[in-house]
Amino acid sequence: MTYALPTPDAPLNIGTRGSPLALAQAHETRRRLMDAFDLPEAAFEIVVIHTTGDDRAMIDADRALKEIGNKGLFTKEIEEAMLDGRIDIAVHSMKDMPVEQPEGLLLECYLPREDTRDAFVSINYRSIADLPEGAVVGTSSLRRKAQLLNTRPDLDIVEFRGNVQTRLRKLEEGVAEATFLAMAGLNRLAIEGVPKTAIPTDVMLNAVAQGAIGIERRADDARAKDMLDAIHDAETGQRLAAERSFLGALDGSCETPIAALATLEGDTLTLRGEILRTDGSESEAGEISGQIADGKKLGRELAQQLLSRVDDDFFDWK
Repeated sequence: MTYALPTPDAPLNIGTRGSPLALAQAHETRRRLMDAFDLPEAAFEIVVIHTTGDDRAMIDADRALKEIGNKGLFTKEIEEAMLDGRIDIAVHSMKDMPVEQPEGLLLECYLPREDTRDAFVSINYRSIADLPEGAVVGTSSLRRKAQLLNTRPDLDIVEFRGNVQTRLRKLEEGVAEATFLAMAGLNRLAIEGVPKTAIPTDVMLNAVAQGAIGIERRADDARAKDMLDAIHDAETGQRLAAERSFLGALDGSCETPIAALATLEGDTLTLRGEILRTDGSESEAGEISGQIADGKKLGRELAQQLLSRVDDDFFDWK
């Protein structure tokens, strides 16, 4: 080892957004690094970085995310801070990450994946099927909106953003009868009293990489590489390789309703994928299996299979 481990006098700087969930993920990363290298908490500094996406989402709270910008809005300033040396690593929710990273940065460390499912959240109802005809449902996710309208075109979908407490207050005020959150976020925040029901993935397939935390670093930082290798979860990496390859082959963004889930059994990886028109009027889904080592190839193949069934304008905004 040709480098010194971090110390309280020279800590490793961990960059993150400032939301409660982002901070919980940064704290989990710090805890895992502390345990792996028997280091004190003071050897790590959590650095909160405000992003353009945070500002835009707050100002334009009633506009759809696709109208505000793409996923890079929530990572640009964090990645700039890493490239100029203000932080050493960055912690991200993988479902929010673009497929490609800026030159000089690598994203190849993942923590053990949480529950991938969506949570149905409602004060009066237990499931999507229980909602009465014409019920108002709040979501900012194009994927969830398209999936809902594909199976329940009678529902009235409204823009619905904010933290858990904000969304619960909106439900209590009657802005909507139901909304959705990620089970992973609720579990990591350990929030009690949320009227939730986990939605089976055969009812609502999750977003690509949902439930996974990724840690980004500079490509030339050998110390960060070795430290992150010590906490990397190989199974999560194998699953995300297939899912993100599927997303990349579809040119996925905040404007494209795409869902995918890879699972492992023995040496076999099975990838399920779904693409939808943004208005929910059409959906194509499929499944492919193969060797774990071929995960990226399987992702591309499944994407091509689904694309071969649809018209060129399938993803056009309606």
